[in-house]
Amino acid sequence: MYLFLLNLSVVEVSFSAVIMPEMLVVLSTEKTVMSFASCFVQMYFIILFGGTECFLLGAMAYDRFAAICHPLNYPVIMNKRVFMTLIMFSWLSGIMEATVWTTWVFSFPFCGSNEINHISCEAPAVLELACADTFVFEIYATTVTVLMIMVPFLLILLSYVRILYAILKMPSTTGRQKAFSTCASHLTSVTLFYGTANMTYLHPKSGYSPETKKLISLSYSLLTPLLNPLIYSLRNSEMKRALIKICQRKVFLHTV
Repeated sequence: MYLFLLNLSVVEVSFSAVIMPEMLVVLSTEKTVMSFASCFVQMYFIILFGGTECFLLGAMAYDRFAAICHPLNYPVIMNKRVFMTLIMFSWLSGIMEATVWTTWVFSFPFCGSNEINHISCEAPAVLELACADTFVFEIYATTVTVLMIMVPFLLILLSYVRILYAILKMPSTTGRQKAFSTCASHLTSVTLFYGTANMTYLHPKSGYSPETKKLISLSYSLLTPLLNPLIYSLRNSEMKRALIKICQRKVFLHTV
């Protein structure tokens, strides 16, 4: 679990780092010009880290399924080879999705207004500037997005159906509470990320207002990475004990 969290942390820090510096420059200096190449690179990495996170969350759901439904066989099911395969598959899927999406978007001609009414160079916002018919592209893009987002989501859903079934069969109330607590952090992360990301990428030209689209984008690109450390830390008993020890040490040092 901690190795999966390590990869999730790297993805989310990188996700925020792609968007936050440019956004801070715009807010502080009002320098709103961005080169074509910079926009291309930013879009590529936004999709890369977003796609990778989708598959990482799916892999983490499978890890929870193995730990709760097959605790005695867990070291065999989630051995080092399986773990590395899941991690590599998550990253390669993100790279593939980013390459396909970015190449498709920037293959269109852009003319007229070059003003992106968004917080970053995300694919749906840039696509609105294309001066060609994007209907066929939207069909392809929706198909790719469904495969890249809904496949890991279905894995999460199936894993938790099995987990719920296993938890309800547990005779001990303490055991059920412990199992629910183990899954609560991951379920919260999945809800925060998937709930907002799906609204953007499953409908590239949705009828939401620009302000609404900006809020949705902020939710999964900045708010989720901000909340996830708190979500996972506060529900972890070891982390709680460590925080209590630090607080007690500080109180002791102040009283001495």
